[in-house]
Amino acid sequence: MPTTPDRSSLWGDQRFLLLASARTISVLGNGFARVALGFAVLALPGATPGRLSLVVACQALPQLVFILAGGVIADRMSRARLMVVADIVGAAAYAGLAGLVLSGHAPLVLMCVLAVVAGTATALFSPAMDGLVPLVVSADRLQQANGLLRVCTNSSLLLGLALSGVAVAWIGAGWALALNAASFIVSAILTARLRAPGRAAKRSSGWDDLREGWREFASRQWLWVVVAQYAFVVAALNANVGVLGPLVAEEHLGGARAWSLIVAAQALGTVAGAGLAARVRVNRPVLVAVLATFPAALPIALLAVSAPVWLIAVAMFCSGIAADVFAVLWSTTIQREVPEKALSRVSSYDWFGSLAFAPLGLLVAGPVADVVGTREALAACAAVIALATCAALLSPQVRRLTATPRHSL
Repeated sequence: MPTTPDRSSLWGDQRFLLLASARTISVLGNGFARVALGFAVLALPGATPGRLSLVVACQALPQLVFILAGGVIADRMSRARLMVVADIVGAAAYAGLAGLVLSGHAPLVLMCVLAVVAGTATALFSPAMDGLVPLVVSADRLQQANGLLRVCTNSSLLLGLALSGVAVAWIGAGWALALNAASFIVSAILTARLRAPGRAAKRSSGWDDLREGWREFASRQWLWVVVAQYAFVVAALNANVGVLGPLVAEEHLGGARAWSLIVAAQALGTVAGAGLAARVRVNRPVLVAVLATFPAALPIALLAVSAPVWLIAVAMFCSGIAADVFAVLWSTTIQREVPEKALSRVSSYDWFGSLAFAPLGLLVAGPVADVVGTREALAACAAVIALATCAALLSPQVRRLTATPRHSL
C-alpha cells in the first residue's frame, strides 16, 4: 500500500491533494447545478412543474439503474481512469444542457436525454471513487482521509449552493450550468494526474463479476443489515427534505426563509461532523455509525409538532454532525473489511440498496400528507428512522465488529 511522505498531515501527500482538489472543484460545480438546472427548466417557454419533475427524475433514475454496472467496471479497470471518463461524460452532458438553455430552444426530449447522460456519469463515478481512496492513502490513514474529503466536499457544496442563486441571477441559469461543465473538466485533469494502478485483465464475464460482488456483499451480515436499514432511512429523509419539510414550513413556520435556515443548519453540521469524524477513534465503528443515525429522527419529530424554528435548526445541525460521523466510519469500515479487488462492486451494492426506496419516499410523501396530514406524515418518517435503526442494532455483527487493519489481497 502507498505511504504518505509527510506523516504529520495528509496534505503533504501529492496524490491525496490532487484527489481532494478534484472532488472539491467538481462538487462546487454540482452545487451550482442543483439550483441552476431547476431554474433553467422553469425559465423555458411552456415550462411546468411536471416538466421539471421529469427532467430531474431522468437525472436521478440512471444513478440507481446503472450503479451496479459502475461497480463492475470500476473493479475491471483503473478506477482513476474511469473517474476521468465519467467526468468528461458529465461535462459533455452539462455543456449540452447549458447550450440548449442559452439558445432558448430546448426540446424536452433532448433535455431528458442529457439528464440521463449526466445521471449515468454519476453512476460510473461513485463506486470508482469509493474504491480509489485505499489506493491513494495508507491503511492507517483511511478514516482521516475520508473525513478530510468530506470536509472539503461538504464545504464546497455549501459554498456552491450559497453562490448558485447569485450566479443564476447575475449570469443566468445557462451560464451557471456551463460553469458546472467546466468544473468537471478541471476535475478530470486533476484526477488524470493521480496515476493510480491499473487492473489486471479479467477473463470472467461482467455477470460473473456481479455475482462475485454480491457474494462479498451478502457474506457480511453487518454490511447488508445497515444497507437495509438505510433503504428506509434515506426514503424517510427524502420525504422530509423533498416534500414534507417545505410543506410544514409553509403551513406553520413562516415559509421559505425558515426552511432555508433549517437546511443551512444541517449543511453546516455536515462540515463540522466530517471534521470530527476524521479525528474520532472508536473500537466498534459500525455500532457507533448506526447509533449516529438516531439524531436524524429528532428534527423531523420537531417539525411534526411545529417546534420553534431555532430549535429545529439546532436539531438539524446536530443531525448533520451525526450524518457525517456515520458516513466516514461507514466508508472506512467498508474499505478496511472488503478485499480491494471487489471494493467498487460492494460499494455499488451499498449505493443501490441504500437508494432503493428513495424515489418511493418522494412519490408517496405528498399523497400520504394529503390523506393523514403533514404533521402525521412527518411523525411517521421519524418513527421509520428510529425503528429501522433499532432493527439494525439486533444484528450481532453490527454490535460487535471491531476496527481491524484493512483486508489484504
